Amino acid sequence: MRLKNFLGLAFLACLWGPSFVFIKVAVQEIPPLTMVVGRVGIAAALLYLMLRLQGRNLPPFGPVWKHFAFLGFIHNALPFALFNWGEQYIDSALAAILNGTTPLFTILLAHFFVTDDRLTPAKVVGALIGFGGLLLLIGPALLGGLQGTTLGLLAVATATVCYAVAIVYSRLSMRGFPPLVAPTAQLSMATLFALPLSLFIEQPYHLPLPSWAALGSLLVLAAMGTALAFVVYYFLIERIGASSISMVTYIIPVVGVILGVTLLDETLAWNAYAGCAFILLGVMIVNGVIPLPALWRRWAGAAV
Repeated sequence: MRLKNFLGLAFLACLWGPSFVFIKVAVQEIPPLTMVVGRVGIAAALLYLMLRLQGRNLPPFGPVWKHFAFLGFIHNALPFALFNWGEQYIDSALAAILNGTTPLFTILLAHFFVTDDRLTPAKVVGALIGFGGLLLLIGPALLGGLQGTTLGLLAVATATVCYAVAIVYSRLSMRGFPPLVAPTAQLSMATLFALPLSLFIEQPYHLPLPSWAALGSLLVLAAMGTALAFVVYYFLIERIGASSISMVTYIIPVVGVILGVTLLDETLAWNAYAGCAFILLGVMIVNGVIPLPALWRRWAGAAV
């Protein structure tokens, strides 16, 4: 991977990593769907302003907008709502760890839909290790029944599957657009999906004004963790494969756990740290950061 692309991935991780802390702070006072509207609406407005300052505009309505609509739903509206809802019941650090499973789901989907991103023995072994970490992380909660914590974990895990679908779909359908066009259109469609649901279900106009901490968290989440992050994301999607761009998520859990523990005084059980370690190990093997020994690779090839 070229240094420029690697630095782009690191920068993207630094933009997305703190998002879980901001979500945890904001969702205490702002309902989940209303948070989605604020996040994607502000981000879309900022990007559209930048687009117009560059003298460009969104493409006319036509077949391409079905791609924007699908990604607005599967990459923004739905997973953002799931993360917001889930973090009402689980720590931000746990959400960050679960987000790290995105590459594992991505490689499975990419194998079937992206011709130059097939499964290899190393990816199979890495995926098995990573999914073992996921089971270790959520297994104890599942054994305890469908309580709030369990449902929160399942909601966030479902959001990571949405991200994986979006990464592969973006790789197949969203290349070749001028800078800012795709993220602006995608976030605009996400706003259209979330706004009526928020008004009908949560009726935010009846709620008290949130604190400055909650509003500030939402604003930073929209401007940095969404608008700027998606500009960087689409810059990278043009240059590297679907599995490679998902590599950013092995940095995000580390950032998320550190911030959750230090800023919010969150405490994690032993299985959370162990699950995180297995997930990170699996993702690193998947992306070739940790190469498998020749004997292990030969055994995995025979197993496949």
